[in-house]
Amino acid sequence: MEFKNLSNNIKIPVIGLGTWTIGGGDEADTTYDKENISAIKTAIKLGITHIDNAEAYAQGHSEELVGRAIVGLDRKSLFITSKVSPEHLSYDNLLASAKGSLQRLNTDYIDLYLIHAPNPDIPIQETMKAMDFLVEQKLVRCIGVSNFSVDQIKEAQKYTKNKIVANQIEYNLLVRDKGRVTENMESEIIPYCQENNILIIAWRPLSKGKLAKPGFKILDELADKYHKTQAQIAINWLISKKGIVVISKSTKVEHLEKNLGAIGWKLRQEDTDRLNNEFINSRT
Repeated sequence: MEFKNLSNNIKIPVIGLGTWTIGGGDEADTTYDKENISAIKTAIKLGITHIDNAEAYAQGHSEELVGRAIVGLDRKSLFITSKVSPEHLSYDNLLASAKGSLQRLNTDYIDLYLIHAPNPDIPIQETMKAMDFLVEQKLVRCIGVSNFSVDQIKEAQKYTKNKIVANQIEYNLLVRDKGRVTENMESEIIPYCQENNILIIAWRPLSKGKLAKPGFKILDELADKYHKTQAQIAINWLISKKGIVVISKSTKVEHLEKNLGAIGWKLRQEDTDRLNNEFINSRT
């Protein structure tokens, strides 16, 4: 696995395991618990030690599955991220959410705790005060945000003694400057974060599988040129950029192994430029 610096000598794997829909969607589903726990364990064995989660995923059941999967493992070898829901950003509610996540994840601390999305109805001062408390109590190692604009990041940073080290946003070859919940990713958010040492964690790096199959001329050409899959080209394009890592959800061993094929090499600059400048219009 390759790593990038997050904060204070803390490193984060460039490829993480997303857990949205593992254990259910908006509600918990225990039907495939055994298979999901096995998939999480397999990902970790393969070297995907960054596990991304949120209290909202399957109403906390996704966190429970991660907690069961990591029993007996060296906690220090893992990097666990979780997120507090926007409706829980008041001081007391946020602390209660963090406590609940810690219990479900079966851990004494969370490596990176994110605000899942901004909530204009709750003062950000209150939210960041609670985040500071979690860091002071060593319940959280680092704090960050998710789906925040530049102005929202700046506002949040004003009210915390700790650096906001990450912003998790939708970003991939197809979703560049207007996503499902964020806008101006390439034109504003990513440049600002790169200039201020705020890591970008890209979710949906394969655009729900669209970038993992043939159909885009440049992607197909580069897959052939580098003897890689389309997915590996798409992920490598992301992680080759300054301050960007990815999380990708998969419970199939072959997909996990293929994702790992995106590391250990790098696209040539001229090919990166082609993807930067020509990809959007390259569908065959």
